[in-house]
Amino acid sequence: QVQLVESGGGLVQAGGSLRLSCAASGRTFSSYVMGWFRQAPGKEREFVAARAWGGNTNYADSVKGRFTISRDNAKNTVYLQMNRLKPDDTAVYRCATSRYLSMSTQDYWGQGTQVTVSS
Repeated sequence: QVQLVESGGGLVQAGGSLRLSCAASGRTFSSYVMGWFRQAPGKEREFVAARAWGGNTNYADSVKGRFTISRDNAKNTVYLQMNRLKPDDTAVYRCATSRYLSMSTQDYWGQGTQVTVSS
């Protein structure tokens, strides 16, 4: 049974930082891209960042220069370091896997972790 479990969300002031983690289990994800989406109340889900097994990355324009995605392949874990957070970053962040760096289709999802940025 495949599971993706996120952690690291919370409440932070604008300008602060948080680090999200997503641990995957149940299979080997060596051929998968791992990444993050987010969804704010009343808004559509949006892509945030992705990282391939070999290290290629993809970021949404809204987070470039502020967020960094990394991956520990041995642990099947992907991280999202979020710096200079803004109130607009407030959302539920969900981890997902995909065959594509664009993450245009997704295979597995985590349950999500709440990130709240206060102004």
